[in-house]
Amino acid sequence: MERNSDEVLLLNKKVDKTLDQEVLHQVLRIAVYDQFRSYETYCEMIDIHGSIEPLNEILESVQSHYCAVITVLERYEVEVPFNDWYEKVKVSDNLVECFEVGVALEIQNIAMYEDLLECIEEEDIREVLYKLQAASYNCHLPKFRQAVANSYNQNGNTSDIGSQEDMMSKLGEYQEVFESVMQGDVDQAKIAQLFQNSNVALLSGLALGGLGTVVVKDMFNKNNKEE
Repeated sequence: MERNSDEVLLLNKKVDKTLDQEVLHQVLRIAVYDQFRSYETYCEMIDIHGSIEPLNEILESVQSHYCAVITVLERYEVEVPFNDWYEKVKVSDNLVECFEVGVALEIQNIAMYEDLLECIEEEDIREVLYKLQAASYNCHLPKFRQAVANSYNQNGNTSDIGSQEDMMSKLGEYQEVFESVMQGDVDQAKIAQLFQNSNVALLSGLALGGLGTVVVKDMFNKNNKEE
């Protein structure tokens, strides 16, 4: 089976300046490899649970983002990494848990783009990364959050997701990580913990959508000033 020689780098999602590989190449390969992960994950969710929203819409967005990143890779003559995510992705047969994983993935994506943007100066690459990060802030994350909230509201109870104390604890974990990312404090260890908790209780209490819009506006304003 074909493997990427820089698989560790791609999975860590962080540039390693001690490597011989150019930073620009690292950034672009990490970005497109992450698009592979999102694509395979959301495809698998649709295969199991059917063509439903917001999965369909977000999958279409991911496909568009992939094309945007590939265009930049070709421009800078960077080799496209091998997509091996189809053999790595494992998806729950519980739809709500899939939506919760979507929330965790998008928060992780936001943090990843924050890291990558700190390592690149080329404006055309920065523009693409900003747009992908903005899509996670303004579109994917709010839609997954709303899907989770709707699912719990439709169930009408929380008897299957643990005690009230557990629910509040999980809510606090997500709120803490999300607020840290919004403030530019990207802690990959905390973000990794999101994937250890498959159930995200009371996620409807997180004001992800509105906060994301404000932050992205500030982000683009900053970018315009730099130009």
